[in-house]
Amino acid sequence: MKEIKNIFKLPFIKTTNSYKETEEFAKEFSNCLESGDCIAFFGEMGAGKTAFVRGLADGLGVQGEVSSPTFSIVNEYVGHVPLIHFDMYRVLGEDDLVTTNFFEYLDGKNIVVVEWSENIIEFLPRDVIKIDIKKAGENTRQIEVCRGLE
Repeated sequence: MKEIKNIFKLPFIKTTNSYKETEEFAKEFSNCLESGDCIAFFGEMGAGKTAFVRGLADGLGVQGEVSSPTFSIVNEYVGHVPLIHFDMYRVLGEDDLVTTNFFEYLDGKNIVVVEWSENIIEFLPRDVIKIDIKKAGENTRQIEVCRGLE
């Protein structure tokens, strides 16, 4: 991850007040990413994880609709850097990860984003970018970004 404009020195917390603000922040944040980065999202259902991914995708030049891969488990998007979007909500263990080619996508050529990371925490890279999104009101989100898992 490139540190850019000092506003994204890790760790940091950002508050957004709408879905659109979350997407815009993620779009700006995408400028800090590079091939090989893995982002682990944490947050309850409806917190804004997919909204954040949509913003990242927009910032990375992805064309077309970005949706949560709840049933397919993984979606691949073509942009300036390939964006690989996982939803681990239904993943039960290492065998499921092997089936989805999760480990192959961590080859340094892609940006990998993982929703429901808590389900595969022991398999995430040590230098993962952790993004924890919490509801702080009906439309307000508190987004905490740090490097590594505590």
